[in-house]
Amino acid sequence: MAHSYTSTLMHCVWSTKDRHKIIDLDLQQRLWPFIGGIARQNKIKALAIGGVEDHVHVLLSLPGDVSVSEAVRKIKGGSSKWVHETFPALKGFAWQEGYGAFSVSVSHVQDTIRYIETQAEHHRKKTFEEEYLMFLRKHGIPYDERYVWG
Repeated sequence: MAHSYTSTLMHCVWSTKDRHKIIDLDLQQRLWPFIGGIARQNKIKALAIGGVEDHVHVLLSLPGDVSVSEAVRKIKGGSSKWVHETFPALKGFAWQEGYGAFSVSVSHVQDTIRYIETQAEHHRKKTFEEEYLMFLRKHGIPYDERYVWG
């Protein structure tokens, strides 16, 4: 896209299906880099990837020709396939159906990276459900709690 200039920074969050605590530290150490590889293959920059046993946070810098939904679909689909192929014992692994995507201004990139990198610390005090609802409220996204969790 000649003469098109964009800055699309998205903090994307999604959980495992039914928020099962299946992503242990060993899996995290392999899954987060794999997610980064999927992003790179699709010309997406993953500026930070982190999470805990039941969910992942990814800060993405998207090129102008890739939508948020397309980026998340590729990352979720590719990583789920990889987990099934690499860890046959985790045949029940799946991501939740949807995701949250929250815009990030350039001035908040470093704070967002720090937040993503310190997920274990955050979740000593707050559950994923509390965190996710806080993001929805903070970003002014209307929701009906009956439908948030699928």
